[in-house]
Amino acid sequence: MRRTPAAPSTVTRSPRRLRPMLAMAALAALALTACGTEKPGAGGPQNSSADIAGVRSGAAFTEMLGEVAQQCPPSASPKGPPTGPARTLPSGETAPSDAIEPIAPTAGPEVELNARDWCASNLHEERIFQALRDLADPTPTKVRAVLNGLGYIDERIHGLRQSGTTTRFLLDLRDQGGRLCLDGSAAGQETVVEKCVAPATGPFKAGERNV
Repeated sequence: MRRTPAAPSTVTRSPRRLRPMLAMAALAALALTACGTEKPGAGGPQNSSADIAGVRSGAAFTEMLGEVAQQCPPSASPKGPPTGPARTLPSGETAPSDAIEPIAPTAGPEVELNARDWCASNLHEERIFQALRDLADPTPTKVRAVLNGLGYIDERIHGLRQSGTTTRFLLDLRDQGGRLCLDGSAAGQETVVEKCVAPATGPFKAGERNV
């Protein structure tokens, strides 16, 4: 007697079991995608810290300028050359026939710096001279370190270069609309720091100044 083979059984999976499995697979795919696309951007935490440090150093520099110039008068019109009555000769004396009358300057710090900058420049010159005159072997690295220690930030130090035993530098001290800059040479006891005039606006350029 032949037996009729039994029909193959079929298995039907419940939709309730498939849904959780599909959901878990989707979540895993999303997690992998997120991990693969997450990269440190250009504006990440490191750059933010650098920006904050730059803002703080700029604020400290501005505060230092204010402290140095606190004894000086407010910003005013350019100082201009000294004026006053002509000096009179003692009785019985006459001026020599070949005497040359001095000509008042028409450009340079005397006429282009306002009263506040003229006063502040003298104070900056003195504090920088005192800090540099005893510096042995004044290399650009050492001079920069001294200037930084006094509160002058790198963004305001220009033209730092060495020639023999002397290191030259320029400082952009423009503040509150002023035009003050300093032209210095560090050479031990022969150190010299002089006032100069920077452009009123725009970036500081070493070649564009009046001394």
